Amino acid sequence: MFRTKTVEQSIRDTEEPEHALKKSLSAWDLMVFGVGVIIGTGIFVLTGKVAKENAGPATALAFVAAGIVCALAALCYAEFASTVPVAGSAYTFAYASIGELPAWIIGWDLVLEFALGTAVVAVGWSGYVRSLMDNVDWHLPASLQGPDVPNGTFDILAFLLVLVLTVVLVLGMKLSARITAIVVAIKVTVVMIVIIAGLFFIVGDNYDPFIPDAVTPPGGGSAWDAPLVQTIFGYEATNFGVMGIFTAASVVFFAFIGFDVVATAAEETKLPQRDMPRGILGSLLICTVLYVAVALVVTGMQHYTELSVSAPLADAFKAVGHPFYAGVISFGAAVGLTTVCLILLLGQTRVFFAMSRDGLLPRFFSVTHPRFRTPYRPTILLGVIIAIVAGFTSINELATLVNIGTLFAFVVVAFGVMVLRRTRPDLHRAFRTPWVPALPILSIAASVWLMLNLPGETWFRFAVWMAIGIVVYFLYGRSHSRLGRAGKDALY
Repeated sequence: MFRTKTVEQSIRDTEEPEHALKKSLSAWDLMVFGVGVIIGTGIFVLTGKVAKENAGPATALAFVAAGIVCALAALCYAEFASTVPVAGSAYTFAYASIGELPAWIIGWDLVLEFALGTAVVAVGWSGYVRSLMDNVDWHLPASLQGPDVPNGTFDILAFLLVLVLTVVLVLGMKLSARITAIVVAIKVTVVMIVIIAGLFFIVGDNYDPFIPDAVTPPGGGSAWDAPLVQTIFGYEATNFGVMGIFTAASVVFFAFIGFDVVATAAEETKLPQRDMPRGILGSLLICTVLYVAVALVVTGMQHYTELSVSAPLADAFKAVGHPFYAGVISFGAAVGLTTVCLILLLGQTRVFFAMSRDGLLPRFFSVTHPRFRTPYRPTILLGVIIAIVAGFTSINELATLVNIGTLFAFVVVAFGVMVLRRTRPDLHRAFRTPWVPALPILSIAASVWLMLNLPGETWFRFAVWMAIGIVVYFLYGRSHSRLGRAGKDALY
């Protein structure tokens, strides 16, 4: 269960003709991918939610806290991605350092998180598009608008979006990168409009108090809904105050999900040893600066108690009498969420592909397309499944479930860096995480702290999914593992 796959073997597997991915990405492509997936639902939606419910104007500090946690993890990801430039991200890294069962668990976790994230963002995209259609008096039948609207059953727009993006991914990574670059340019422009135009509407009184006093949530807050850290230590759940900032950070962390997806494209990068660290760290830095600026501007334009939860950026401009900017922001959000779906789907298919190439999932899915050199089989399978799920999915409190899975991946990667430094000190590392083991230990502690600030209900759902994954591993993955079979062949 804890047998490891050597770095050398992982790299050799990428050279098998029918299982090899095409190398076409540069550092710029990776950075664009990172910014493309990071700037999305988190900044366009969650800013208003956490400001109104958890942190007030101190939401900017929540973004800083979440960004620091991600930066610690990013330094660990950068070392692994440059040392083991193989598809699969945290799954591959865990296989090379900790062992097969931990690798399976993290792979199982990532497949769920990316699928869930793709479906939820697709539904959010559909909502923005329907809003824009309403502005020009175009209306879909209620039955095709999804379960979030009265009498709605199937979200045709979310369904079609995922199918179109599936085709784009099958056709090749370079095409995906070009489309993403165009969309990212639009998205960053919209964010800059929010920052620059919003500066002229800031009212200083809206920042008072910057950190609102802690208050008990309505109903007293049950242990089931409260952050787990509060349940463990026995004090009452509160909103706002210092603890509100950490609770907000555990939620807005969703806004940073994406830089780790960049690591899944390591095998398709021309010079991964040089470009992976640049892509991961560069995209994270750019987005953190933009997030903090947006949070400060929006909470300065409108008092945090009056912010919209569904569309805080656009509604803030409506509140100050500038609906034109609101329309531009809605358009940018709709366009921007397209790349979020694209890259989350990309990440999921690459993890699935890597697991199938190792035999932990059926090897049928590890064959690449003879012309496009993409993992077309898992891409088509997962794309169709997610499209159907998105069609019938209602948006609810799913961001926290995605967050806990990603934070768990951060813990595994940081631990893996320390293990591989000890077991394979001879490996060439184009990028080295500084201050090992202090920095990885700090990364683990910070990730666990944010996990503890998530509700007990989220922990329960996460535990159930992990338990199912362990059962699947023992029923299929353990007996079909290529690494395990190679060991048996060596014995006989």
